[in-house]
Amino acid sequence: MRIVTVMLAVAVLLSGCMAAGQTKEDKRRNVENMRKEVLTDLYKKYPGAANEIKSATGYAVFSSWNAAVIFASVGQGFGVVVDNVSGAHTYMGMGALGGGLGAGVKDYRAVYVFSKRHIMERFIEQGLNIGGNADAAAKANTQGAAVGGELVLDGIKIYQMTESGLTLQAMIQGTKFWKDADLN
Repeated sequence: MRIVTVMLAVAVLLSGCMAAGQTKEDKRRNVENMRKEVLTDLYKKYPGAANEIKSATGYAVFSSWNAAVIFASVGQGFGVVVDNVSGAHTYMGMGALGGGLGAGVKDYRAVYVFSKRHIMERFIEQGLNIGGNADAAAKANTQGAAVGGELVLDGIKIYQMTESGLTLQAMIQGTKFWKDADLN
């Protein structure tokens, strides 16, 4: 089982974890479109989030998937960090590996709101997040339901919204974020 988990994790981390598109401009446009759609959905679900994001140092929006098989989970995604002061956009990839108990696959979006500049800079430069999560989802587009929500961790407020999936899991998971060398 460990060998399968390690192989899946390596495959996830080496697969590029980036938005669709043929050119750099296409890929950036896809990331920006995803960012706008996620923020629109977030503001509908959490109206106060608009003011939080506007007054924050910056924020990040990621599109991700996660798969859990009995004792292991893997995931990958892509996104962008927006510096509200300078207006800079830093395009990033992400990969995740965890352990716990669960089964299923989910497609989700996450928004990270940074309370201080050094926290945002650490996220961009070091990009490591270790934490726990427990969730349940049975959702396809607008049908079904998913338990998500918001969390404040180390000066970062995190909103998570499940797009689709069928999952029940409780995991300890490490997530690595990195700058996308091709898009920055």
